[in-house]
Amino acid sequence: MEDKYSSNVLSGGKLGMVEVPDSRLTRYIVLLIISKVLKALGIFESYDILKVVHVVQFIFVLKLGSAVILLFFQKPFSSGKVISKRQWIKLLKHAVFSCVISLLGFFGLTLCGPLRTLLLFEHSDVVVIALLGVLFTNSGGGPSKTRGAAFFIIAVICLLLFDNDDLMAKMAEHPEGHHDSALTHFLYTAIAFLGVADHKGGVVLLVASLCLKVGFHTASRKLSVEIGGAKRLYALDNLVSAVVLLPWVIVLSATTESKVESWSSLVLPFGMIIFSVMILEFYVEAICCAKMETPRCARYGAIALFLSALLLANFWTHPLTDQLRSMSKPPQQVSTEHVLSGGVLVSAIFFIMSSSILSSPSKKGQKGTLVGYSPEGTPLYNFMGDALQHTSQSLPRFIKDSLKQILEEYDSRQIFYFLCLNLAFTFVELFYGVWTNSLGLISDGFHMLFDCSALVLGLFAALMTRWKATRIFSYGYGRVEILSGFINGLFLMVIAFFVFMESVTRLLDPPNINTDMLT
Repeated sequence: MEDKYSSNVLSGGKLGMVEVPDSRLTRYIVLLIISKVLKALGIFESYDILKVVHVVQFIFVLKLGSAVILLFFQKPFSSGKVISKRQWIKLLKHAVFSCVISLLGFFGLTLCGPLRTLLLFEHSDVVVIALLGVLFTNSGGGPSKTRGAAFFIIAVICLLLFDNDDLMAKMAEHPEGHHDSALTHFLYTAIAFLGVADHKGGVVLLVASLCLKVGFHTASRKLSVEIGGAKRLYALDNLVSAVVLLPWVIVLSATTESKVESWSSLVLPFGMIIFSVMILEFYVEAICCAKMETPRCARYGAIALFLSALLLANFWTHPLTDQLRSMSKPPQQVSTEHVLSGGVLVSAIFFIMSSSILSSPSKKGQKGTLVGYSPEGTPLYNFMGDALQHTSQSLPRFIKDSLKQILEEYDSRQIFYFLCLNLAFTFVELFYGVWTNSLGLISDGFHMLFDCSALVLGLFAALMTRWKATRIFSYGYGRVEILSGFINGLFLMVIAFFVFMESVTRLLDPPNINTDMLT
């Protein structure tokens, strides 16, 4: 009994699993990092190839190449039990959904570029499920998970509002003859119908595709058990997907003009993409998740992928890049290729922090107060105090309860009405500022926006001051108002910095302002 409950387990009152250093895990971590770096390299290479190859043809080549390699190594037909007719039908549905998600993901790559695609689309299922759990369920995982979800949302907002991408400024104007097929015409038209630039439409598309991908992976786990394992399902899925896409590729080849001068020059890039994006990453993740915890695998993988994407975005030079650009655009046309902006750097930092927080294991079952140990050495807890007083709430439920408390009192209700009026006029100023290219209106609109955020934080702080004191916060939550003022000051400093940088840029290169519309 003394050996079981020795001092190294109970020292300092720390509970939970004891971390035993294992040098053998280092090799798997290094292997995971290498696979993520190669995947980032493959996504950048994919972006270059997609300039001259239709997205459907591109996905078909990836699926077919992966299927050929996996049929040779995995041998899905000779290993395992015979697949029934009902399972083949499920495989067909699985392959169709897989093609749709791949199509949305790679089309988003053409709109946003490789760096933003990696930041938005390449998140682990653990991270996204934890995010959705915080937003839409009552078991969010505590304050740390809520903080991680807030970081994720801030990162997406930074890409939408503060990503100063030159290609983003061009609205969706696509004359006839520009599109390769009816599919691309439909997707571009759908984004143009929203009235936003292609870049912002691509951000929204990638976020939606990420949620679909996670739901698809969750649903495919049951099918993998029926088929005989995730590896066998993956090999068969690539084969069936290639068969599904084959008629579409034949029609495209017959009805559209190819921009590729020589397919033989793309054999090496395609082989590199198939190896790094389709095969290596899948098998390395499967091995690493089996050898160490899935949250740790997701955390290390996200950090390696995002950092390598930032480095590649800064130093991306490939021998085929100039050749591919000259094939897809006239030589005299000069354009920026999704430049690295301050907004995307801030977004990458927030994505790394959110992935680290959301992928960390929840500490459920460790709440309460340690009151001592039993004679056998078992730790004893008291769960009747703070552990039951603050339970996790879903975000919609929390907002609903907060609004109810705000509308109950006269003063807070009047402030809320003024907030709604101020917020409405804020969007009017921002809309006309962007329409007329007026920095004065844009800066004042953002100033009013942060005034609204100050009102929101003030209302929330007023709500928190009504909370009862607890054992941890024995003096209550009165100091929340001071923290809210500090956060508002930080917000104003951030927007002042962006306005200052934009002002310097406009002094050096004055833009044209539509004074008629401004008046």
